[in-house]
Amino acid sequence: MMGGISHIVVDWGTSSFRLWALDRAGHVLAERRSAQGLAVSAAEGFSTVLESHLAALSIPDGVPVMMCGMVGARGGWVEAAYVDTPARLDGLAEHAAHVPSARRLIRILPGLAQRKPDELDVIRGEETQLLALASEGFHGLACLPGTHSKWVAVEDGRVQRFATFMTGELFQLLRSGSVIAPAVADTTSVDSAGEAFRCGVDEGFAMPELLGNALFQLRASWLLAGTERASILSRLSGLLIGAELAGAARRFGLLADIALVASGPAAPAYRTALAIAGVPYVVLHDAEDCVRAGLHEAALKVFRLERSPA
Repeated sequence: MMGGISHIVVDWGTSSFRLWALDRAGHVLAERRSAQGLAVSAAEGFSTVLESHLAALSIPDGVPVMMCGMVGARGGWVEAAYVDTPARLDGLAEHAAHVPSARRLIRILPGLAQRKPDELDVIRGEETQLLALASEGFHGLACLPGTHSKWVAVEDGRVQRFATFMTGELFQLLRSGSVIAPAVADTTSVDSAGEAFRCGVDEGFAMPELLGNALFQLRASWLLAGTERASILSRLSGLLIGAELAGAARRFGLLADIALVASGPAAPAYRTALAIAGVPYVVLHDAEDCVRAGLHEAALKVFRLERSPA
């Protein structure tokens, strides 16, 4: 075993597995990544998948593991029941689900549920990123882009309310299985700095009620005006993100002082979109850093580990 490892943290989602070996200060000493998401791991066996990665790093029995994500969903390894909002983020660890294991302590952080009849919603995984923000004293509105983008109001360390937008999933469905698909065939990337994306955001934000019409116009522009596929794909992305921002403004009021928790192409895309929407102040937080930091905070609390100086 490499020296200094205190605990293991794992972000285990629908389609991916990410594991980090940390010391007590939260420094990464080793990591593992794979495409062994929920379906793959259910077939192979969750314990088998986890222990194979730990064995690859020569992690001995007894080193505890803190996990988050869809591994704690119904149909995952062990269901970690939702905690109802409003919910204190620093109290999530107290509700971590126990995973039976003869080899080590294993816990899964719970998700969050919003049960108001007109705002029914759930979060699983992103709450860990919010835990990292809360540990730094964050207070305000957080935007967490993804397949299912989350907007979350945090006050005094509590998640007060949140809203989910299926922006990423809609983008994938429309580009691959709708009448728009031929107009964006063989186009892989969105140019979030280009005019097509910016115009899409502006239109989607200003007139979200016309989104269905604007989407069909993408096909018409390809058929009638010969618009380039790359431009259509970028405009499609912009339209959906712009409509998402309009929906967030409807749910939460004036968008200001946003914590943007994102990485990869989503980070510049949402920064550009938020600027177009007139948001005056945005602070970018790396999504992967946040999930790892949140898991670290939870592990220190649940496993009663003494925090070491950074």
